Amino acid sequence: MAKFTKSVKSSDVKRDWIVLDAEGKVFGRLVAEIATILRGKNKPIFTPNTDCGDYVIVINASKAKFSREAKLSAKEYHRHTGYFGGVKSEKLGDLLQDNPEKLFKIATRGMLPKTTLGREMLKKLKVYAENEHPHTAQVKA
Repeated sequence: MAKFTKSVKSSDVKRDWIVLDAEGKVFGRLVAEIATILRGKNKPIFTPNTDCGDYVIVINASKAKFSREAKLSAKEYHRHTGYFGGVKSEKLGDLLQDNPEKLFKIATRGMLPKTTLGREMLKKLKVYAENEHPHTAQVKA
């Protein structure tokens, strides 16, 4: 008798809401954990071609720490406008102060698949710079 691997459909997946506090945690390790949860790799029903991950809420995003403080002034994130000479750069420290939500989204996007499925997974990430978030109804106590 042959055994078959069960493939899960996205309609069969039960999604939870997970709250992660970034205060005092190392940024890179936290983002890797977020990507694992968004992808669904922490579940026994993981299927690579299905979005089976949970929703993730990150609070206190502006209070994340880095393994080296020199990264705040040295590391840069680049993007391109599409025009000639249109490379724009932002330092890590500036992004952390001005827009930590964008910083978390950029870092997490790099760890997810570069497909339509990866873009759908990234929509389940909610990042807030402070302690409050508007998703208290979804999160179980």
